[in-house]
Amino acid sequence: MTAETETPRAAGSCCSSTGSCQDGAAEVRTGGVTAVYEVKGMTCGHCEGAVSEEISGIDGVTSVKAEAASGRVTVASAAPLAEDAVRAAVDEAGYELLGRA
Repeated sequence: MTAETETPRAAGSCCSSTGSCQDGAAEVRTGGVTAVYEVKGMTCGHCEGAVSEEISGIDGVTSVKAEAASGRVTVASAAPLAEDAVRAAVDEAGYELLGRA
């Protein structure tokens, strides 16, 4: 039998105890509208954070979960988002929105 322990992260650190820059706190919440987008160019946790931060700034967005490995970004919002707004946010983060997944 093995036990898993989690090392607390340093105060002010963006990285989790596993070394990831995301600790799962940005899980997508249910309710409202959920859309999945394909984003080109994300390669790491920092990329995920940059894309998530920009998309989170769009009015009505309630949560964002970006996954560099798949290139997918799941966005929950109170109402459907204009794809132009999502494209502008992804462009601002320095990546390319390929469209809905």
